[in-house]
Amino acid sequence: MNEEDKKKYSENKKRYFEKAENIKTQDIDFTTISSESVNPLYAPDDIHDLDYNADLGFPGEYPYTRGVYPNMYRGRFWTMRQFAGFGSAGDTNGRYHYLLDHGQTGLSVAFDMPTIMGYDSDHERSLGEVGKCGVAIDSLRDMEILFDEIDLSKITTSMTINAPASILLSFYLAAGEKKGIGFHEMGGTIQNDILKEYIAQKSWIFPPEPSMRIITDVLEFCTRNVPKWNTISISGYHIREAGSTAAQELAFTLADGFAYVEAGIKAGLDVDDFAPRLSFFFNAHLDFFEEIAKYRAARIIWAKRMKEKYGAKKNKSLLLRFHTQTAGCSLTAQQPENNIVRTAFQGLSAVLGGTQSLHTNSMDETLALPSEKAVRIALRTQQIIAHETGVVNTIDPLAGSYFIEAKTREMKEKAEDYFQKIDRFGGVIKAIEKGFFQKEISKAAYEYQKLVESRKKIIVGLNKFAMENEEIDIPILKINPEVEKNQREAIAGVREERDNDKVKRELERLRKAAENTDNLVPVILDCARCYCTEGEIISELKEIFGEYQEPIFL
Repeated sequence: MNEEDKKKYSENKKRYFEKAENIKTQDIDFTTISSESVNPLYAPDDIHDLDYNADLGFPGEYPYTRGVYPNMYRGRFWTMRQFAGFGSAGDTNGRYHYLLDHGQTGLSVAFDMPTIMGYDSDHERSLGEVGKCGVAIDSLRDMEILFDEIDLSKITTSMTINAPASILLSFYLAAGEKKGIGFHEMGGTIQNDILKEYIAQKSWIFPPEPSMRIITDVLEFCTRNVPKWNTISISGYHIREAGSTAAQELAFTLADGFAYVEAGIKAGLDVDDFAPRLSFFFNAHLDFFEEIAKYRAARIIWAKRMKEKYGAKKNKSLLLRFHTQTAGCSLTAQQPENNIVRTAFQGLSAVLGGTQSLHTNSMDETLALPSEKAVRIALRTQQIIAHETGVVNTIDPLAGSYFIEAKTREMKEKAEDYFQKIDRFGGVIKAIEKGFFQKEISKAAYEYQKLVESRKKIIVGLNKFAMENEEIDIPILKINPEVEKNQREAIAGVREERDNDKVKRELERLRKAAENTDNLVPVILDCARCYCTEGEIISELKEIFGEYQEPIFL
């Protein structure tokens, strides 16, 4: 603006706010879902020093604010995934074929709690949990059944597993190998993000140091042998589900990412060899614009830090590619059909934020594992966004918005403040040991819950517009108790049929590798090939690494 236009703008803005002060406003809490203040109006002076070239640029160009690829969704849609897993491997295989037949373009595995915690289905701690919150996978045999008649060279698979990630990855690679598929042909993602387990989700097995060793072993092995595999999906999703704010999710997730980069470099890997296969996993919550700003800020911070601090030279090392899942914690058991609407807006925010992959939650997930009908509606939600809304026609349509750009900058600043606090602790692991992340998240969750209970934050159908004597008429997916019985029998059959002398030798090799500095993945892969069970492999590693006990934080 020239001087005359600036003067006119200032006069008009002053007149507007003087007039607005005398107009009645609703008695509503005008803050984001993270309780961040929002101005009544955003205007040019909120982004007066925005430098297009330095702060925005073009899609596919540094600092990637406007997207990681030049053509974004005009080139190809995001990968449409539905998180699936229940009962036995055969049950879930049937669901996979159903989803693929209905247009899903990538698979995503949900494991049951015993698998997540490293127990076989016949372990005493698995009693009553087998197949309940995901699929039970005990050995290579289950992985073979899970992907029966699915070409692993033509589909990408995301596996949500952390502490035993190296084992489940080995089962998957061995299953593909038996189909005649080379490691170089298989693509996908393994979450393998143990730091966020200590921070938020709590499904750890080993202490932090040996856990980080296993992760760097996976980084090294996949960099050299499985080039299409995303070795860590650095996850903010569970941090947000635990109750964090959007800014905390952003900052803590990126801090974990930086810790993995530093661990890889310390292990002797070239940052440009492994960084291109790191990916991220974010939550899509209900504050539409706050979420979009979060994704844009994440790309800027990652690109600049990778280039300026870690010396990455390849453009691919600078790209923050991410999967998004809509917010499970935003779903309500009350009036569950409302969750379809919530999920649609959350999915749209992820797309407008530039996601590479998306899972949309099903309306019934607060009640049970999703039914086929609910999953189909969730998948159709993505397809409607892609094919009917027109949001894919132009790249980053919200760029230049006074509000979006101001919120993006605010997100960056809050994240940088958190990075400084983490550095003062001595890094992520030291901050975990001191309970920093845990305390920050619990405080944010408590403050939000107070706002909901006082009805300053409205949740439709829960604390306002509720229905008395509501009857929920939604079919519930129930896991047959026979699943656990059959799984126990199946694992007994595997132990009887395999070469147990070879199993014993491979487990002994694993123990020796854990005692020294050998890369563990090739040895775990050999254990998988001879049908060692997950629990047997974990037991050997526990003997060397021990188990983690979280300190009590007050």
